[in-house]
Amino acid sequence: MNNIIVAQSGGPTTAINASLVGVIKGALSSEGYDKVLGALYGISGVLNEEFIELEELSDKELDCIYTTPSSYLGSCRYKMPDIEEDSSIYEKIFEILHKYEVTAFFYIGGNDSMDTISKLAEYGSSIGSKIRFAGVPKTIDNDLVNTDHTPGFGSAAKFIVASMLEFAHDTSVYQTPTVTLIEIMGRNAGWLTASAALARNEYSEIPQLIYLPEVPFSTDTFINDIQKVMKTTNNVVVALSEGLQNERGEYLSATAATEDKFGHSQLSGVGKLLENLVKDKLGVKCRSVEINILQRCAAHMASATDLEESELLGEKAVEYAVEGNT
Repeated sequence: MNNIIVAQSGGPTTAINASLVGVIKGALSSEGYDKVLGALYGISGVLNEEFIELEELSDKELDCIYTTPSSYLGSCRYKMPDIEEDSSIYEKIFEILHKYEVTAFFYIGGNDSMDTISKLAEYGSSIGSKIRFAGVPKTIDNDLVNTDHTPGFGSAAKFIVASMLEFAHDTSVYQTPTVTLIEIMGRNAGWLTASAALARNEYSEIPQLIYLPEVPFSTDTFINDIQKVMKTTNNVVVALSEGLQNERGEYLSATAATEDKFGHSQLSGVGKLLENLVKDKLGVKCRSVEINILQRCAAHMASATDLEESELLGEKAVEYAVEGNT
């Protein structure tokens, strides 16, 4: 038997299931594999032997999964230890892979998921395993190395641009001076926040101000920037990255109690923090909007190109594995 395992991990996107469909279709059309096992909840599902047989899905079901946001198989945030630190978990995983006669493992995810699949491939190589490992990239943050752009980013950016256009209309109806702060995802990468600039057109300059995590943030400069814009309009809209850092490299919204298993600060609240600052310093009406997970699950704003590329990546991953690549 030549079976494969496919799993999804990390934060979901609008397009991650298109990659899953690509892996399934690629495996079924290759004639090189017998069963397509879906591991529920990422690598945790592998360790717990929670599998479903995906080759049983009908074409209609696959079409539905293709356009469904979030992770069909569920997700996890499980940090694999370094091999030198603890090899027992790797031994267990490979025992399970052999038990289910798995010859290829596909992991769909972002930076941390690529770290997991890379470690499995490294361990497999060290013991002479012939199992092939392939990482299928996804992340709305658009920050995976060796990619021009990442699956999931296009759909999230499209949602942000559409939202900005709608904010432009909603915030323009009153004469009262108003500042609206839009908090956008992106811990260390400002691609999503920068995409808000695509909403600017001949009728509207919104958002007039954009702040990225790559540029040190100064509250004094921020207040001065708003004051300058307010000299020409009563309606100021600002796009803010959740990952804004001050001149010392500290996250504006980070707290010591909010870190995930990978040591990443879990950020939220920069909009509210700066809302209070604007009210205090300028005395004008100010509101903050955190669009949060809508950025990664707005299927009604899915990019057709994003879905097509995501499916193709899944198919290509299978193609490379069939050719003997890891």
